[in-house]
Amino acid sequence: MWERIREMIIKELKQTLREPKMRATLIMPPLIQLLVFGYAVNLDVEHAKLAWMDQDRSIESRELLEQFTGSGRFTIVRYLESEQDTQLTLDRSEVEGVVRILPGFAADIARGRVASVQVLVDGTNSNTASIVSTQCTQVIRQFSAKKLEKLQRQKLVGRAVDRPLFAPLPTLTIEPRVWFNPELRSRNYFVPGVLVNIIMLVTLSLTSMAIVREKEIGTMEQLMVTPIRPIELIIGKTLPFAAIGMIQLLFITMVGMLVFQVPLNGSPGLLVFSSLFFIECTLGLGLFISTISNTQQQAMMTTLFVFQPMFMLSGFSFPIRNMPEIVQWITYLNPMRYYMEVVRGIFLKGVGIEILWPQILALAVLGTTILAISAMRFRKRLD
Repeated sequence: MWERIREMIIKELKQTLREPKMRATLIMPPLIQLLVFGYAVNLDVEHAKLAWMDQDRSIESRELLEQFTGSGRFTIVRYLESEQDTQLTLDRSEVEGVVRILPGFAADIARGRVASVQVLVDGTNSNTASIVSTQCTQVIRQFSAKKLEKLQRQKLVGRAVDRPLFAPLPTLTIEPRVWFNPELRSRNYFVPGVLVNIIMLVTLSLTSMAIVREKEIGTMEQLMVTPIRPIELIIGKTLPFAAIGMIQLLFITMVGMLVFQVPLNGSPGLLVFSSLFFIECTLGLGLFISTISNTQQQAMMTTLFVFQPMFMLSGFSFPIRNMPEIVQWITYLNPMRYYMEVVRGIFLKGVGIEILWPQILALAVLGTTILAISAMRFRKRLD
């Protein structure tokens, strides 16, 4: 039995590596996705471009300007004079936002009244708008805290030391700390997700097309008249692609750590262990696609039809908790959902099996079920 399976594996590897389409499937998707999500897709806002409109022209407004420029987060690229300039600058998308100092800004600060600063943000890109708005708010709060502290010191100096009229106002200091991704680098979030997508796409397409290829070129009948049994044929057809999936796992992990500096805070062994169950799911789906396809073109189109919804509902880009409730229930049937949580949990959070066991168990159940159903259907077709 194992001798026949070994020969089947050798044949499948030779056939896969020899055919240009298969070699392209192995090389191009990982390369393109790594380049796109590692370099091109960047949601970080490190140096936002701002326009400045000072209608107060006071010492305090210039101090606030220095607070913005000295923060290292912003670059003031334009100084505006009128409402028309503001409208035109935002319409042309020349800046991410406009900071407008209203008249009476310094007088309100001196009298201890609420001084308003208007921040106009380009909301075309909601992610960038949210980040820029938050960063502007932080700078203004820091400026406000400094002014409040200065006013308190001036009041205390003017009072009698032994019998102060008022106690100093208490202040709150906010010290935010970001866990798991302190620098908020988007590639730390995307690259582990790329690992899931590549393993899914490569193993799914290779499994489905490799079996259909035997039907298309007429060698499936030759295999059926050989002494090899259906279960041996299934094992011999799927094991090579499981090995390729594991190689892809190691390759992308090494590239992510060495090239993109993505941390692997958790156990590599747990990553490999959980990947086996996910690959079981993808092999089962590929085997199922092969039973409903007669040509490689049909298998490829069906693979893309299956992959796209699973990708969109995996939590790669859009949080599952933000989806409609009925869609959230559908995602429980998606193996990519669980594997995405496992991979990001291991890479970024460094959590172990005591946290991730529900996701790994779900992958094991789904993988065993899908592979068993697909194998029975494939065996029935052979018989």
